[in-house]
Amino acid sequence: MRKLSHPVPPVAPRRPFSSSAHGMLRTDEYHWLRDRKSPSVRAYLHAENAYTAAMMKPSRPLQGRLYREMLSRIKETDTEVPYREGEWFYYSRTRKGRQYRIYCRRHGRLSAREEIILDLNLLARGRAYLGLGTLDISPSAGLLAYSADYTGFREYTLYIKNLADGSLLPERIAKVRSTAWASDSRTLYYVTEDAAKRASRVWRRVLGVAGSEALVYEESDERFSVSVDRSLSGDYMFITSASATTSEVRTVPAADPLSEARLFLPRRQDHEYYLDHGGDSFYIVTNDRGRNFRLVEVATDAPERANWRELIAHRDDVMLDGVDVFSRHLVAHERRGGFPALRVIRIADGTSHEIEFPEAAHAVYGGANAQFDTGTFRLYYESYVTPGTVYDYDMEGRRLRLLKRKAVRGGYDSRKYRVELVYATAGDGARIPVSMVYRKDLRERRAQPMLLTGYGAYGYPLDTHFSSARLSLLDRGVIFAVAHVRGGGEMGKRWHDEGRMLSKRNSFTDFIACAEQLIADGFTSPDRLAIEGGSAGGLLVGAVANMRPELFRAVVADVPFVDVVNTMLDASLPLTTGEYEEWGNPNTRQYFDYMLSYSPYDNIAAKDYPAMLVETSLHDSQVMYWEPAKYVARLRAHKTDVNPLLFRINMKAGHGGSSGRYDFLKEIAFSYAFVLGTLGITR
Repeated sequence: MRKLSHPVPPVAPRRPFSSSAHGMLRTDEYHWLRDRKSPSVRAYLHAENAYTAAMMKPSRPLQGRLYREMLSRIKETDTEVPYREGEWFYYSRTRKGRQYRIYCRRHGRLSAREEIILDLNLLARGRAYLGLGTLDISPSAGLLAYSADYTGFREYTLYIKNLADGSLLPERIAKVRSTAWASDSRTLYYVTEDAAKRASRVWRRVLGVAGSEALVYEESDERFSVSVDRSLSGDYMFITSASATTSEVRTVPAADPLSEARLFLPRRQDHEYYLDHGGDSFYIVTNDRGRNFRLVEVATDAPERANWRELIAHRDDVMLDGVDVFSRHLVAHERRGGFPALRVIRIADGTSHEIEFPEAAHAVYGGANAQFDTGTFRLYYESYVTPGTVYDYDMEGRRLRLLKRKAVRGGYDSRKYRVELVYATAGDGARIPVSMVYRKDLRERRAQPMLLTGYGAYGYPLDTHFSSARLSLLDRGVIFAVAHVRGGGEMGKRWHDEGRMLSKRNSFTDFIACAEQLIADGFTSPDRLAIEGGSAGGLLVGAVANMRPELFRAVVADVPFVDVVNTMLDASLPLTTGEYEEWGNPNTRQYFDYMLSYSPYDNIAAKDYPAMLVETSLHDSQVMYWEPAKYVARLRAHKTDVNPLLFRINMKAGHGGSSGRYDFLKEIAFSYAFVLGTLGITR
């Protein structure tokens, strides 16, 4: 890429903003970029976009080629596998040329006439963005509760649609996060957000009855958010209030929705439990005897702890992520050795078995399971080399039945690619797994181009997902790798605990250890290694770019959480107070000092940095656009190299980027073109 001069800010630098914390005076010279409504700020952001477009102009042929490749692998007109709920079969489909999904159903049999219940393309008409929130069919199948966001700020308005005639009911409810129907199909429970986007209030409304809206529960602790859902049995609605470390649940009989919500077990700090129901029992996933959770059962009419009966004990080496409850079986979602597993338990006698899959490195999840009285479990399976696959599993006969594997056009052959798992050793002796995939016939004896990614936060695991778009990297000889660093959930709660709060720096040193191991093993070299991370993963790559910039050729930071101290000191922002148990509360000096030691924005220095692409969206509610904007501005003022530093801001989207599937592919093509070009691959 040719070098151009940096864009000149459209206004003179503002007076620096100073603030004090713990007796320390801190200056933020780019605080003025927070003024979203300012014409000069908008002009500055547009100037950044213009500069990035100019710098990337030579790569436009490659961007176009990548986009066409990605598009050619997709079956543009396609239908998902239908699932049954009551008397109806539900499914979604896509049409060539349409950006969004169409949600449909058929009555009684798959050959019946199709009814379109929601066409997102119609909702998005004339709009630059559409995000779908809840999609909730009433038990009678006559009403649809759905929510939509038209900015990317994840602020959803709830609508109720009459599926008999397609009309909308008068209700328009703002800032809705979750919903649950009562058995009468007239009473709706829903959760709304407060000013800081915290899900804080649970409401009940009888549709069509004026003045029926009632506040059921309000969460006063700012660390906690609430959600509402309905058991698959249909008998109970659950109001769950949870922080990052603690939870409690209230129950409401679905057949008696006007009754008072009953607290199941009062919250106790660091005790998490989650509830489900089947038959005459509640099933509780609880960490009362260990961080990795256990499963207990108790009668609904005698739920006291003294009556709890253990079904799955706590295990140090197996994480229990959750349980699906059916009339005759339970399906436990477990995680062992870094990979997910499914265990089926027969309720009648407690016998269990694990569902077997052909690949060791895989991802598997529950699919669309909408029937309680069934012996079949719908699941979704994929790996780095196996496209998304839908199976039905016979829980008694122990047989998988293939329903559909996502088509990858263009002659894709999984045998051309190889998956490997290697381990790096962290400074404290921890073994950090790195999973990777590459094309076998392009594997060289020397170092190859590599894109290494990571996340390492919230206990969220980075599983081995398939991506047809990623083939455009692999087929050009790029190795794709994931560093499963601490802070994520790959190895259970211990893995999360060792990469959060006052152990957060482990995530960064783990990632560096993984990069060094891949270089030592000959997979790549510093001049051929690009790294990528989004959101909290953007914090990860931002931190390691400060710590070891010479180790990487390029950095892609998507919606990066890089201004850690300033953000966590601002309790008015979304997510801040709820994340005190992930990062710490900087109003306490110990946490303030620790955050300050790694915050990417606060640790920028006068030194050489890798080539960097930083991407964000104006309407991001998770990581405000000004974090990456300030980060790039400060980097420009301090870095001593001539490597490209590009900032791209989507002015019409939110945290996840563009909402339309074609627009999203173009964003991937742009990012890949930057990585490939920086690594010297131009075709």
